[in-house]
Amino acid sequence: MQAVLSIILLLLLVGCSFPPAHQPVRPDALTFPSLKFDFPKVEHVTLANGIEVYLRSDHDIPLIEITSMIGGGSIFDPPDKTGLSALFVKGLQTGGAGEFSPQRFEQTLENMAADLTVTSSSYAYSIDMSMRRQDLSAGFGLLADVLRRPLFDSRRIEVARQGLIEGVRRRNDDPGSIAGRTLAQSIYRNHPFGRTAKKKSLSLIVRADLLALHQTYFQPNNLSIAVSGDIDLNELKTLLFQTLGDWNEAPLPNLEPPKLPEMPSKGGILIADKDIPQTTIMLGQPGIDKNNPDMMALKVANFILGGGGFNSRMMREIRSNHGLAYSVYSYFQIGRELPELFIAKCETKCESTLEVVSLMRAQMQKMVDTPVSDAELTTAKESLINSFVFAFNNSHSIVTRQQRLDFYAYPEDYMQSYRQKIAAITTDDVLRVSRKYLHPDKLQIVLVGRRNDFEQDPAAALGLPVENIDLDNDY
Repeated sequence: MQAVLSIILLLLLVGCSFPPAHQPVRPDALTFPSLKFDFPKVEHVTLANGIEVYLRSDHDIPLIEITSMIGGGSIFDPPDKTGLSALFVKGLQTGGAGEFSPQRFEQTLENMAADLTVTSSSYAYSIDMSMRRQDLSAGFGLLADVLRRPLFDSRRIEVARQGLIEGVRRRNDDPGSIAGRTLAQSIYRNHPFGRTAKKKSLSLIVRADLLALHQTYFQPNNLSIAVSGDIDLNELKTLLFQTLGDWNEAPLPNLEPPKLPEMPSKGGILIADKDIPQTTIMLGQPGIDKNNPDMMALKVANFILGGGGFNSRMMREIRSNHGLAYSVYSYFQIGRELPELFIAKCETKCESTLEVVSLMRAQMQKMVDTPVSDAELTTAKESLINSFVFAFNNSHSIVTRQQRLDFYAYPEDYMQSYRQKIAAITTDDVLRVSRKYLHPDKLQIVLVGRRNDFEQDPAAALGLPVENIDLDNDY
């Protein structure tokens, strides 16, 4: 027995004396081929009556998704009827269409296991619909009725109006809603971007206003339709010809958005005193639109400042280093037609409100004063480039992205050149755009929280004038 053990031990020693055939490679020494990505193909045709049609066929599952976009939107709502678009889309979705009463329309959708949602944005109305392949013909018929023959049932309009008014009444329950509205109003004032619906403006809207809005904007030459799923182009064109082919194009209204007012030249503090133990902080100033040549450089700069999660300076400084907030972030709202806002946001206990604001401003100032490091720049660019592919994670996101790019007149090579433009950004570019677009001394600073708990007087601590926001007059 002892001899056997001796032999086994000898064999083990001999085995250990030879290196393994393949040494494991350290993770940081692994190499991979460069990521290659080609923009997925989307079929695009324009029908005789002006409808733009986009298709991404996908025959894996017998489902169809449709997104229709119509030019218009809340930016064109009359000042005294702010909220018109919000009520319009509620009436369009729930008010029945064609020969279908509201109840019958909803029951038909339910029987088909189909979904239909109508929304509005600043520049467009959107109708999203999904259905099974077997209900294709009936589903397109319903969509055509909504686009062309909505009923706007009076009772459903009133239900929708009361729902919106209740939302107005309750919106001050949400500190984030208060902060967002206050910031927009402080910068845009009476421009549509700065207005919000109130009980009075919603009460002034009548059914005739909804019908007039529909007649004005819902025309075939103001419509684009994006389709994905189990359908090919010839079949889609046949369905569109059957349901929308006799819809004749018509003169369109002026879709030029109202010009922005002169932007604030000085910073200020706006305080909504609310009896809650946590302050919502929102800093903002004028930003850019999609046509700005500095857009890509600003994407990189903002990633480093506050858009990169734990890779961003604001998050590291305020959460990791000081433990004063769970989350802090910043972003540029890239305007489709008009420049929109740069926003930085955070929530902290009321006792640390002014310290957090000072730290956020300091990080902005640091972006202005000194170049970012090569490591920060590399992380930002690689993250933005690598995350690009997630914008195309399903067929419908692919086709609607192309639809929106054309709808808002982005450059033809926007998607194809995106990664190359991000990769070309330098530390000098980041410093230049930070100095041009970040102005810590001119921020509009909105604070929603218990003012008596602030560390000291906000005006003295931040060196800016203070305005108190009266929430009682916001209904």
